[in-house]
Amino acid sequence: MTMADITLNEAQQEVDKWIKTIGVKYFDELTNLGILMEEVGELSRIMVRTYGQQSFKESDKNHDMADEMADVLWVLICLANQTGVNLADALQKNISKKTLRDAERHDNNEKLKNR
Repeated sequence: MTMADITLNEAQQEVDKWIKTIGVKYFDELTNLGILMEEVGELSRIMVRTYGQQSFKESDKNHDMADEMADVLWVLICLANQTGVNLADALQKNISKKTLRDAERHDNNEKLKNR
């Protein structure tokens, strides 16, 4: 299996193993929440410059969007591990919730019809 084929459960296990063997231990939950916000900000900066109207600064040019997304995912997985959340189960429940709630909602959204 390659990392590209990893399940969410396997990802949670891999991150946990890395933290406990290489990273020594998890940062506390509030520290990881702050780190998550930082990583989302870095992703946002790249997205705004790539798809928005802001231009790249010299300091932005070496940032990789995929790597920034992976950083966000990494810290989110850390938080899930720390708080006992099974991300695979949570995602499945979230998809079911959205499917029931939004079955017709977006069909009737005028803002989405002309896209």
